[in-house]
Amino acid sequence: MKPGCVMRVARPSDNLAAIVDMYARGLGFTVLARFTDHDGFDGVILGHPQQPYHIEFTAQRGHQVGAAPTKDHLLVFYIPDASEWEESCQRLRASGFRGVPSYNPYWDRQGRTFEDLDGYRVVMSPRAIRGSPRRGRRRGGSDDATNPNPKLPSF
Repeated sequence: MKPGCVMRVARPSDNLAAIVDMYARGLGFTVLARFTDHDGFDGVILGHPQQPYHIEFTAQRGHQVGAAPTKDHLLVFYIPDASEWEESCQRLRASGFRGVPSYNPYWDRQGRTFEDLDGYRVVMSPRAIRGSPRRGRRRGGSDDATNPNPKLPSF
């Protein structure tokens, strides 16, 4: 894929209004679009207008989807600025996400994991990843568990 493409992650929810509110407040996302009764589906697309990723939540009328199928369904955000990372973790808690131990212990070493009301999880990692266009990243860093990380706050 060439630069300039947008990635959208779409997933269903039985709690559309509440889940949209959680992610908008918790991650500071903006509602980019909404649709109602599009072939029986309602939905909301969230994101940051200047970022090349979106999250779409949908609900099918008259259909229950239930909770996340596993505890390893993750959205991972890398936030290398320590104060921004701390603020992001606090915002998630304040918006209703629960701090939980990771299913995969790697993520407990690399950040903090939060669960939404549908059982899906968001990981906040206080690191930059290799190839990140973000300024201030560590040159030559890797995304493995051997890199040092800052002291992580408890749940």
